Amino acid sequence: MVGLWVGRKTDINRLNNHITYLMKNFFITLIAIILFTSCQKENKLSDKEIAQYISKGKEIGKVTVQKLGGNLMKHMKSGGIKEAIPFCNTNANNLTNEIANKYHVSIKRTSHKLRNEANKPNKEEKIVLERYLAQIKNGEQLKPKIEKDKNGKVHFYAPMKLQGKCLACHGDIANTSTDSIIKSLYPNDKAIGFKNGDFRGVLSVTFNE
Repeated sequence: MVGLWVGRKTDINRLNNHITYLMKNFFITLIAIILFTSCQKENKLSDKEIAQYISKGKEIGKVTVQKLGGNLMKHMKSGGIKEAIPFCNTNANNLTNEIANKYHVSIKRTSHKLRNEANKPNKEEKIVLERYLAQIKNGEQLKPKIEKDKNGKVHFYAPMKLQGKCLACHGDIANTSTDSIIKSLYPNDKAIGFKNGDFRGVLSVTFNE
């Protein structure tokens, strides 16, 4: 009888230890889920915040296009393609940075058909470009997007459409004198062959505050 009791007591202890182990792991898992859910909620923007960021992103985009386009057209009028393209090559990013500093953001113009290799899309921008291209293929309307990354930074992405005045440097200019000028500055240029209204790429704005 003593041996049987000892055996039963040992089994009960093992069972209790196993239950304790399961409960410990259950609570650890539960805490992890609660923390994860909490982080997910904190990382999610409200509809109001999304609308505010989209509004600000559009404002920044408008200012950027006006500043770059205005300066470029000024040089087109004064010296034609021969003056405008070198000006763009030397000054486009500096002008963009001036606007970025004013709004405390980072601004980038990127594309699936690059001219300047410095504007190559990062991983997230490449995904956005692919989404837009898929939407175009499906006949869907392109709209600005707001995303918040794991570090809490907010990103604004907006589709850029080619305007008619940009065709002089981005239209059907293969094997022309304009193409030669462009290739002298951008040997790997792929940003030609566009039509008016074509999807040109993405304006990427990262809010630093």
